[in-house]
Amino acid sequence: MNTNAIKRYAPKARTAFIAAMSKRAALFGIRESTVPSLGIAPLEIKGDLALITDSTGTQRAFPASIARPRTALAQKVEQLGFAQTMEQAAYSWFNRLCALRYMEIKGYLDHGRRVLSAADGSAGMPQILEDCLDIELEGLDKARITELKLDGNKDEELYRELLLTQCHALHQAMPFLFEAVDDALELLLPDNLTKTDSLIRELVAAIPEEDWHNVEIIGWLYQFYISEKKDQVIGKVVKSEDIPAATQLFTPNWIVQYLVQNSLGRQWLQTYPDSPLNSREKMPYYVPSGAQPPEVQAQLAASTPESIDPQTIKVLDPACGSGHILVEAYKLLKEIYTERGFRSRDIPQLILENNLFGLDIDDRAGQLAGFALMMLAREDDRRIFSRELKLNVLALQESRHLDLDALWHALNLTSDWQRGQSQGLFDSEQSNLAAAQADNRYQLLRSTLQRFSQAKTFGSLIEVPAEDAAPLADLLAQLRELTRTGDSMQKPAAEALLPYVQQAWILAQRYDAVIANPPYMGGKYQTPAVKKFLKDAYQGYEKDLFSAFIIRNLSLSKERGQLGFMTPFVWMFISSYEQLRHHLITEKTITSLIQLEYSGFDGATVPICTFTLENAHNPDFKGGYVRLSDFRGAAQQGPRALEIIQAAREIGK
Repeated sequence: MNTNAIKRYAPKARTAFIAAMSKRAALFGIRESTVPSLGIAPLEIKGDLALITDSTGTQRAFPASIARPRTALAQKVEQLGFAQTMEQAAYSWFNRLCALRYMEIKGYLDHGRRVLSAADGSAGMPQILEDCLDIELEGLDKARITELKLDGNKDEELYRELLLTQCHALHQAMPFLFEAVDDALELLLPDNLTKTDSLIRELVAAIPEEDWHNVEIIGWLYQFYISEKKDQVIGKVVKSEDIPAATQLFTPNWIVQYLVQNSLGRQWLQTYPDSPLNSREKMPYYVPSGAQPPEVQAQLAASTPESIDPQTIKVLDPACGSGHILVEAYKLLKEIYTERGFRSRDIPQLILENNLFGLDIDDRAGQLAGFALMMLAREDDRRIFSRELKLNVLALQESRHLDLDALWHALNLTSDWQRGQSQGLFDSEQSNLAAAQADNRYQLLRSTLQRFSQAKTFGSLIEVPAEDAAPLADLLAQLRELTRTGDSMQKPAAEALLPYVQQAWILAQRYDAVIANPPYMGGKYQTPAVKKFLKDAYQGYEKDLFSAFIIRNLSLSKERGQLGFMTPFVWMFISSYEQLRHHLITEKTITSLIQLEYSGFDGATVPICTFTLENAHNPDFKGGYVRLSDFRGAAQQGPRALEIIQAAREIGK
């Protein structure tokens, strides 16, 4: 797809969204200050009003209902600082509006109206505003909508009501992107949304409608949205909060196809060599292994399962970004399920709940990866939004702010209180905590939270013992049940702990295929904390984040699991990576490798290779290798690689 319009729009959008969020925060008495708490004006409730007095003595009155989200916003500013809070709010609203734009163009909104654009697709008055009296939308206060519409002069207020109700209606299907009612982010939704210069009008006008038909647009929006931030931090020691921007790199589609087809696809073809997938149409970038020595054939035959249940295949991208690799894996898994005779309407949910797992340190990425997968599923199942899916794609969260003892007491997993009754947080607290010390679930929670104190810095490099996978799965099921049926203390405690248990469970499992474009960051750009962590946990492989990720991904893979990587190609040549080379050559099996031309990848500041491994040692295995050094420029890499691979397939027939 042509990305020029996205490249022009997205960086400017980030600046505009941050400015709009900051202006809105100031309206509610929250401004930037070197000491965050000093930038927060006091709030006082008087009757049905919330009164906010700013530093100039000016007092503004708001409905008392804003007190809760405003307090939540103030607490977030105190915790993260003003700038980071506005950054998060900006990308959250940017992501939401982009999601709505994609869904309205694809026709995925149940009421059938456009929410951001006019009925004819232009950046005019939104269709939902024009048709508001005829719309069926969950949670819509029709009396209120009618009142505002008949007034004739309250289009701004009316549209705001419609837009927020639409976001609330999507919460059940996509809670990772559309937060619950009373979300503090709602306060920061800008004013003047129907004006010709609004953020929404600019979004609609800036990107041609045809660009929105491909879900790949989600990844490009993410890359270009943070491109200015990346330029600001590149070449410096990178702080934890800047690691996503510094290391984010959108993987070209042809490389994604190559990685998925030669890991997940290879595993399937080893068991089913006559599968319809074994064709240049279905898997064009699959590198055939060709004729192998008899001893290799015997080893492969002995280790290859006679059959595979598609529901048992587990694929992980531990640095998933906006989900490009997971999207391609979804497409291939859909072919696999179809081949095995599963009903087409069952396949999307099976894939999302059983097969695909993704982690990232960036909340933006977690939102967009989940959304991209939901859009693929919606394309295949028009009722997918009502199925209450449990996605296994999320942004890793840090645990330093949690009080485990208080949360454990509130959970009441030992049933000291009768379910359904309200608990007192400090009732029999000492006896409860004494019992906790002997409870394996408490100990599991404690070790889990300790591991994730710096999750935004170390990400999927954090190790969780494989033996914890089963107890974590049991605990995850308990917490999910409590979020639905728990009492007034249990439910919020379970909701607070659930993300940490889920991310630990994902990291404790072992996968059939682990595929990644891991972050690249050499030692001179690492903070002392990152350097120490890598030296302690990945000694010998600490020269760059990508080399540590190669080792980590191998440990996340099952024995004889398949792996795919896109990394700098320095590991193949220079002495700093000799230990990594030795490990891969003497203990693993390189099944295929493509070395790109030195300038063969736009966006990367280093030369790149992409390769696949088997997590086992087959010393005489003959892999497939492609060198593109004679073909200069990024535009030639994909087509030339395809030509070479297809020629090799013809020779091997």
